[in-house]
Amino acid sequence: MTAPLTPPTPPNRRPSQSAQPAASGEAAQQPPRPDGPARGAWSAPETHAGAAHSGYGQDGPGLRTELWEAAVITVAVTLCGVLLGLLWLWLAPRVPLVGDTVDNGWVVYLKDTEGEQAIGVDGTFTLLALALGVLSGAAVFLLRRRGGVPLVVALCVGGLLGSLVAWRLGLWLGPQHDVIAHAKAVGKGVTFSAPLKLGAKGALLAWPLAALVVHLGLTALFGPRDPDPYEEQSAAGEPQA
Repeated sequence: MTAPLTPPTPPNRRPSQSAQPAASGEAAQQPPRPDGPARGAWSAPETHAGAAHSGYGQDGPGLRTELWEAAVITVAVTLCGVLLGLLWLWLAPRVPLVGDTVDNGWVVYLKDTEGEQAIGVDGTFTLLALALGVLSGAAVFLLRRRGGVPLVVALCVGGLLGSLVAWRLGLWLGPQHDVIAHAKAVGKGVTFSAPLKLGAKGALLAWPLAALVVHLGLTALFGPRDPDPYEEQSAAGEPQA
């Protein structure tokens, strides 16, 4: 008889043990699965879903919130036009007029033909509008430092509407517009004040322009800065100690 060609398996070793190193070696050689990020790879935090449900995200409030704030600012700045109108009525110089009769008819003329009261009326309105424009632009910046296009538009529209409200309010509360009737009421040769008149209609733009310049200047100097993406990438790529 001849001896068997295959040596017998040692009694203390099971066949499954011989397959374990090969299986572990195959598992070690398998590439990582593509369904998940590799170990040590950088991945951005998933915050978009949370930012969509909240009122404010990484880039500031949403469009709906900005439009709502812009509407509130427009109304508030427009209502400040009442203050401008009252201040203009109180601080503007009076233009003196005098009534007289000529050929059984009444005429009204300036008492001081070389006076500059009419220019002072326009100047007073312009200076007050500039002051309110500076205050409104600074106040909106302090309340909403991040700024935004809707807020800037709201400042300009509110300032223009406020100037129109102040102008019409001053005309309404000022002296009587019918100067002939006023001259008849006070009598011949008696001085009375002319109605408020805004000769330079460009003064209506003083408020919105001042608010725009102040708000944009404060935002450029003291507003929040967006993070530099190159610095974030370099900081993320540095090895940790």
